[in-house]
Amino acid sequence: MSQSDKEKYMQMAIDLANQGKGFVNPNPLVGAVIVKDGRIIGIGYHEKFGEGHAEVNAFKNATEDVEGADIYVTLEPCSHYGKTPPCALKIIDKKIKRVFVSQLDPNPLVNSKGIKLLKDAGIEVETGILEEETKAQNEIFLKYIQTKKPFVAIKYAMTLDGKLATTSRDSKWITNEKSRAYVHELRNQYMAIMAGVNTIILDDSKLNTRRNQPSRNPIRIILDPELQIPISSYVVQSAKEQPTWIVTSETYNQAKYNQLESFGVKLITRPANPDINLEELISYLGEQKIDSILIEGGSYLHAKAIESKIVDKAFVFIAPKIIGGSSALTPVGGEGIHLMKDAYLLNHTTIHTFDNDILIEGYFTKIKEINHEI
Repeated sequence: MSQSDKEKYMQMAIDLANQGKGFVNPNPLVGAVIVKDGRIIGIGYHEKFGEGHAEVNAFKNATEDVEGADIYVTLEPCSHYGKTPPCALKIIDKKIKRVFVSQLDPNPLVNSKGIKLLKDAGIEVETGILEEETKAQNEIFLKYIQTKKPFVAIKYAMTLDGKLATTSRDSKWITNEKSRAYVHELRNQYMAIMAGVNTIILDDSKLNTRRNQPSRNPIRIILDPELQIPISSYVVQSAKEQPTWIVTSETYNQAKYNQLESFGVKLITRPANPDINLEELISYLGEQKIDSILIEGGSYLHAKAIESKIVDKAFVFIAPKIIGGSSALTPVGGEGIHLMKDAYLLNHTTIHTFDNDILIEGYFTKIKEINHEI
């Protein structure tokens, strides 16, 4: 079989895996394709957390007996009992002839153990097909499974002159409809969305996902040290429909605390001197099995998040508009950098366009290098 054929089938598996975005966290995105005598006889992907893995779904969808067939899987088949039985044993039981794997699973419960099970059963295994593509696809999973900390991205939109809003604090809308639709795609992929309380007070933001297809609303995490959030705000009023967590200080208003809890809000208390320690908070959220966070706060939270070095990735939308005004907000506030040589630098940047809007996507950390070493 030629390398191009292997890559063709693996690309199909990658495309299938993408259909699980927003529904499998904190599990990885995985796709599988079964090929027999040059024909595709089964396809599947991990559709929902706690349910069948990609290999199992591909076997379920197979149109004929899979004995002697090849299977292409984007991630090493699991070898342990979790919410479902080991996929490696299922592959052996189905008498698959060859297994083609894109990347190994860094999960200590799996790493190379699934491959060993297959090889010990006499099955031919080849790894590394389109590996960079699947590592990029699973960047959230790869960081979380290795560090137990969420993958954190920051998203904001600004004008050509670097403004987040006008002098009157009006920000609707900087970007066009296509850009805003893409933001909802991002919200669907991240398990949680974080904002500061001023964003809620000023904009009464919904922080939900609005798409024309099945979606998942992220857990809303609001940083509110002094418990200033209005009870009438949308995020409080809808807390029983969409999980809403408010991070506040230990010196909170007990009456308001109780009132917020009655609306279904989860209160998380953390010391604030005067700010909440974001690095410690991120570790805590990882312990709560939050694998990913999209920060959509104001300029103050953006600055604190970047300064705290908790941000892995940035999505920066730039609209071809100029509004001016020395008092207009910029996307990243705070004291700022004094010397240009100390500026925060995005690595591995890519540029996308949404009609006249531009999206710059890049990494604050060397997360790609970390994943490359797996």
